[in-house]
Amino acid sequence: MLTLTKIFHFEMAHAIYGYLGACKNIHGHSYELHVTVTTSEQVKEFIPAPGFIIDFKEIKQVVFASVIQSLDHKLVLSKDYVNKNPAIQTQENLVIWKAEPTAEILLFYIKNKISETFSNQVQLARLKLYETKRFVCRMG
Repeated sequence: MLTLTKIFHFEMAHAIYGYLGACKNIHGHSYELHVTVTTSEQVKEFIPAPGFIIDFKEIKQVVFASVIQSLDHKLVLSKDYVNKNPAIQTQENLVIWKAEPTAEILLFYIKNKISETFSNQVQLARLKLYETKRFVCRMG
């Protein structure tokens, strides 16, 4: 199977409501997102002109418009967290989710945002999200 991977970086803050550890407090991460796509067509010897299954620029446009733009330099909190801390609602970069913004939920959010966006010939094959250099969450 032929795959292409493009790597993205973004900064995001969050807190995990109901968690007993330090992550219950607002804190941030420098995320690294690996987006891997594949083709739905079988490639045997070569790819017809222009010679690639998708232009890296197209991957960048899709991921930037649907994911990076909505998460980079944002504070993502759950509705429960905001309800318990109403003063936080004044933050202009606040994004409120139904669920807790864990790395796992973040990966589901990213998958849902980008998987439908590619053409019929290109499919999302795998996602990998580094919340820190030592923690990675994978899908696919």
